[in-house]
Amino acid sequence: MYQYDDYDQAIVDERARQFKGQVERRMSGEITELEFKPLRLQNGLYMQLHAYMLRIAIPYGLLSAQQMRMQAHIARKYDRGYGHFTTRQNIQFNWPKLEDVPSILADLASVQMQAIQTSGNCIRNTTSDPFAGVAKDELEDPRPYCELIRQWSTFHPEFAYLPRKFKIAVTGTPGEDRAAVRFHDIGVRIIENAEGERGFEILAGGGLGRTPVIAKVVRAFLPYEHLLSYLESILRVYNRYGRRDNKYKARIKILVNETGIEKFREQVEAEWELMKDGALKLTRTELARVAKYFVPPSYENLPSSENSLAAAALSPNREFGRWVANNVRGHRQAGYSIVVLSLKHAKIPPGDASDTQMDAIAGLSERYGFGRIVVTHTQDLVLPDVKTAELPLLFAELQKLDMATPNFERVTDIICCPGLDYCALANARSIPVAAEISKRFEDIDYLDDIGEVSVKISGCINACGHHHIGNIGILGIDKSGEEAYQLLLGGDPGNEASIGVILGPAMSEAKVVDAVESVLRCYLKLRESAEERFIDAYRRLGPSPFKEAVYANN
Repeated sequence: MYQYDDYDQAIVDERARQFKGQVERRMSGEITELEFKPLRLQNGLYMQLHAYMLRIAIPYGLLSAQQMRMQAHIARKYDRGYGHFTTRQNIQFNWPKLEDVPSILADLASVQMQAIQTSGNCIRNTTSDPFAGVAKDELEDPRPYCELIRQWSTFHPEFAYLPRKFKIAVTGTPGEDRAAVRFHDIGVRIIENAEGERGFEILAGGGLGRTPVIAKVVRAFLPYEHLLSYLESILRVYNRYGRRDNKYKARIKILVNETGIEKFREQVEAEWELMKDGALKLTRTELARVAKYFVPPSYENLPSSENSLAAAALSPNREFGRWVANNVRGHRQAGYSIVVLSLKHAKIPPGDASDTQMDAIAGLSERYGFGRIVVTHTQDLVLPDVKTAELPLLFAELQKLDMATPNFERVTDIICCPGLDYCALANARSIPVAAEISKRFEDIDYLDDIGEVSVKISGCINACGHHHIGNIGILGIDKSGEEAYQLLLGGDPGNEASIGVILGPAMSEAKVVDAVESVLRCYLKLRESAEERFIDAYRRLGPSPFKEAVYANN
């Protein structure tokens, strides 16, 4: 994984020192809260419903064991004993005291971490495939390009005050999009053209929020050396023409839609012609400099584990077998497996991990891997390099930590925003709904019978819970002063990207989980076979039978 050089370290050390002075001036009353707001946002510090919240960057979701232990330390010393992993592959702490934040930033800097550009109208943390570097279907590891984007975008003087926040995702797998690139301001797909040359497909104008939009292709094939210059061209066009008079219409998706993709493409290409052979042109030397930090670890020469994985899924130990079948994926290196650690069950909000769990995960990553942990954009964790033969030992350890729930890509693997329990923008609570769904569907046999289906919950139209792209989406709204929920069906963040459609009238919290169960029972009744996924059945059947199942008795 990438290691800071002297410049990186000096930047984060100095930023922590600067913010310490800014906090001291705020606490003494030398500057007002209004004057302090842009300063704190530049350091990832939000004011939520009850307290400050600090968002820490985890570039492309990759953590070392040492860095994970630091999160546990921060949770213990400065918060309430837990952290919250987010859909941006970051971590948030919900209860830090203002006077402690400079110390937190200094502690983070000691392990090459920071909170720079995790908030505000700037380029946010670049995300990627959580299986990057180890996926069997990967064309090329996207993380070196993510790191190049991080270095290019951090403190970029032209893009410090964009019309709105800006998000980029990169994937190296042409077959299965695990990075949701079509719902980002810019999506980057590593591809090969007909001549076998490696490059990128560049998409722009995707996003969720009040106006969900699927990104459009700006350039079908971009040679690798022009990645940064092309991204800069898109940002320059957005910075010039993006709306600044209305924050609800300020995202690049609005600009692309109002301008039209053809004209937008012309504007980008014209900008790019002026700069494509300039200082941002990548060389093989520069790419190799960054790529050397992402070379595969020293794997042992082991026999193939495909048969042993299949056998483990059929183990007489049914709990272990289900966990392998649901939470373990094949690895590109023979004898190794990718393991998903579930942060989803009824006892905790989705994405939360305690300090004890984080400390233990750091140890497990060293014992059963190479000291690496990955945060997924679906709010789980991944150990990317586990020997297949050691899966039983790891499973036993995870059971002790309450992190062995075999529900990856199942109904209870819920994405959920903090909702009205924490967020001042929310209209309704999200966490209690997620907890009730988890309780309702905790029977593993039932979960496996239902199969692959995603549930995503947002407490307001800002869509931090990605409800638009859940196979089943739930949106909290305010209905005459009462919390209510809309049900959406048919969303999908992958290669066949689609936006969910509202099924019918909003309903009370008391009815929403029953409605989810009605939808799933309808699916089980009408699917063509056990192999037909929910999303495929919905696309075949349309909303009518599900609408009837939900509203017939209401």
